[in-house]
Amino acid sequence: MLFDTLLPTTLVGSYPQPNWLVDKNILLGSGPPRVRMKEVWRPSEEVLKEAQDDAALSVLHDLERAGLTVVGDGEVRRESYFNHFANALEGIDIDNPGVVPGRTGKPTTVPRVVGKITRTKPVQVEEVSFARAHTCLPVKVTIPGPFTMAKMALDEYYRDQESLIMAYAEALRDEIKDLKLAGADVIQIDDPHLQAHPEEARRFGVSAINHVLEDVEGPTIVHMCFGYAYVVKEKPDGYSFLSELDACSATAISIEAAQPKLNPEILARLPSKMIMYGVLDLGSGLIETADIVAARLRGALKHIPANRLIAAPDCGMKYLSRETAFQKLKALTGGAEIVRKELNGS
Repeated sequence: MLFDTLLPTTLVGSYPQPNWLVDKNILLGSGPPRVRMKEVWRPSEEVLKEAQDDAALSVLHDLERAGLTVVGDGEVRRESYFNHFANALEGIDIDNPGVVPGRTGKPTTVPRVVGKITRTKPVQVEEVSFARAHTCLPVKVTIPGPFTMAKMALDEYYRDQESLIMAYAEALRDEIKDLKLAGADVIQIDDPHLQAHPEEARRFGVSAINHVLEDVEGPTIVHMCFGYAYVVKEKPDGYSFLSELDACSATAISIEAAQPKLNPEILARLPSKMIMYGVLDLGSGLIETADIVAARLRGALKHIPANRLIAAPDCGMKYLSRETAFQKLKALTGGAEIVRKELNGS
């Protein structure tokens, strides 16, 4: 399991998709899509599933070669971390999306809610079952959080923020039950809009997370970040919504620290949580050395004990080249091993 290893290592979520699977020019030109973007896939619909299976196998192979202790399929079946799940629910008019302000204030095309949000069938079970069948390592799966999905939707049905958030939370509860049955060892909720909208997050964020994770067995994680480095070039040096998450029921909180040069003293704001700590800067094509990663982990260990620290990239690696992503992960696992040996006195 995730926490059986000292200083476990894992992806945050995404890993670069092969060029033969997606058109990178479309992907890089749009930013992370909130609605459907079928044109990004290179294979025809008739062979797309087989191509995605092959891509998932290649990602699992990369992650195992890199030495990660917890793996996943790198979200290779998804157009984005968000739209794969958010547009698979009933109550969404996927053919006629809406527009809302995005995290940066720019108009963003998003799902339009026109009816009751319900999950009528599993959405991500297939990816978990496939990964579970092809690796002996613990498998982590990510799902978009209820607060973020509500912020990235045009609500023409509930017309009440809390009701919309909790409707998404209920759909996620149902999905997680099936993900666990399919073999997911670790469940991660990606909820970056908690940071982007702290006042609203203080009203609804923790209660929604707790509803989603109620009765979920095994390790759970909430991931927050400042946005993909490809999209957000200048990042703040601190979180506006963090200490509040110490009250949520997740086992661990995932934060990015490398690119924003986060002062690790901030970790004291989460005294009861494990920390999935970002030690790879994804805003740069430069590849960290294992020694750089080790130094960043040592900085975190000045503020939390080793049994509460998980090493990871800052955010999803989707927008990097595959070779850069792989070499960065090699540095991640190498740095974690350096610090493990120091902690064990060897």
